[in-house]
Amino acid sequence: MPPAACGRRCAVVGSPIAHSLSPTLHRAAYRHLGLHWSYQAVELTGPLLGPFVDGLDESWRGLSVTMPLKEEAARLATHPSDLVVATGAANTLVLEGNRRDAYNTDVAGLRACLRAAGVAQISHATVLGSGSTAVSAVAALAAFTSRVDVVARSPERARRALDLAATLDLRGGVTAWDSAGPALRAPLVVSTTPAGATDSLVPLVPPTPALLVDVVYDPWPTALAGAWARAGGTVRSGLDLLVNQAAEQVRLMTGRDVPVAVLRSALSAP
Repeated sequence: MPPAACGRRCAVVGSPIAHSLSPTLHRAAYRHLGLHWSYQAVELTGPLLGPFVDGLDESWRGLSVTMPLKEEAARLATHPSDLVVATGAANTLVLEGNRRDAYNTDVAGLRACLRAAGVAQISHATVLGSGSTAVSAVAALAAFTSRVDVVARSPERARRALDLAATLDLRGGVTAWDSAGPALRAPLVVSTTPAGATDSLVPLVPPTPALLVDVVYDPWPTALAGAWARAGGTVRSGLDLLVNQAAEQVRLMTGRDVPVAVLRSALSAP
């Protein structure tokens, strides 16, 4: 029986997970598609993901994976996608029997978010952060530019993002966190860090900022996003990324498409 023809179970896993909007989005998708599936949030840290997945029965179809589990999810895959191999991170596990297909929908989600914001080809972009989401951002930006600069606490922490950039023939380098001022003048800045991490960059916001995409959506706005908007820049929150990557997750797990507009409406429902 095809996956979409019967009730299945899915969940989002990570830590902290209480704020996650993934249950709202996926449940809205199931209602729209007429699927009697369930979706829950499960608090998990890295060492527990493997045992958790091993303990799932045949009723389980998929897991949305958030921080700090994306690298561990990639390692657990029996069939990782090319993007997962390239980025070393997976935010989606599709389960069927003993098979664990891993995908990185953050890349497609960010690309869709940028296109919706009017981004076409740009001279260069800046990524704030050096974790799994930063690596995915570098992969996404290869569709829009030939140069990506990474702002990180140390060059060593940015190594994975820089290695991927080199593989994708992207020029650029690493900038120290406290010297980020010039990097913030890029036509596009993508902040991939948790809430509060970019607060120290607020004094470095340029007088005429361009576009900032901040992957945080709770709490919102971040201090950086607020300062960016006050200076006249354009800001997109993590909600734009979230709904676009969730739509791709739904397609991978159910085999059916859900309009992004349906997911956006779910976020504004009372």
